[in-house]
Amino acid sequence: MDAIGSMSAAAWLCRLLRRLPAAAVLAALVIIAAPGYAPAQSALRRGEAALARQDYAAAVALLSPLAQAGNRDAQASLGYLYAIGRGVTLDETQAALWYRRAADQGQSFAQYQLGLLYDKGHGVPQDVVEAEKWLILATAASPTVAAEERKRMRDAVRTKMTRGEIAEARMRALAWLPRKEK
Repeated sequence: MDAIGSMSAAAWLCRLLRRLPAAAVLAALVIIAAPGYAPAQSALRRGEAALARQDYAAAVALLSPLAQAGNRDAQASLGYLYAIGRGVTLDETQAALWYRRAADQGQSFAQYQLGLLYDKGHGVPQDVVEAEKWLILATAASPTVAAEERKRMRDAVRTKMTRGEIAEARMRALAWLPRKEK
């Protein structure tokens, strides 16, 4: 009989928990016990699944309350829906507002999209320094699969800038700190 089969499930779980670092156990318990965590994550997953299957009306219905409550991933997805005009009326200003709320909290996709909006002046005043700042931040935090595209776009924006503008954008990026919505 194997080690697990010779002991109760509770005893096996206790034994496993003793082997994990205390910080990992505490973090898992805090996440599990956090009020509203599981329902919010579930709604976010359902909203993203609706977006993936192109059920935009359902995605908006699921993501809007989460975005209003400050969920950065829901805000980024809602910004995307406004940018493409699916499930909501196309509105680049609203897209920029949602991207900005998510970007301010450190959401990488939103930072990238906001940088592109500033570069072209869509929904926001055209500002290559602000575009470069957001593209620097987005590139630094990008997932591996997106890193190369983001670097190319950041570098393309740089070709339109003076050395002084590039320096200013870098200073803004260095000074930036994420801030969670309350």
